[in-house]
Amino acid sequence: MPKRYSSKDVVSGLKKQGFLFSGQSGSHGKFRKTVGNKVLTTIVPMSKKEIPIGTVKGIMRQAGLKEEDFK
Repeated sequence: MPKRYSSKDVVSGLKKQGFLFSGQSGSHGKFRKTVGNKVLTTIVPMSKKEIPIGTVKGIMRQAGLKEEDFK
């Protein structure tokens, strides 16, 4: 089970894996990465509080990442 992450932790982890910020709608940021001819997109709540575990797992799944990739 993933540990609790703040928005800052998740954004940092995504950027380390090559994701780029591609816009924001309200309190959610969109991050994208092109892998071959496939575009991976994930949405991150940009609040400073902790993100719920289920949301973090969903972000990881959409981004094709594992918890180790965030460290």
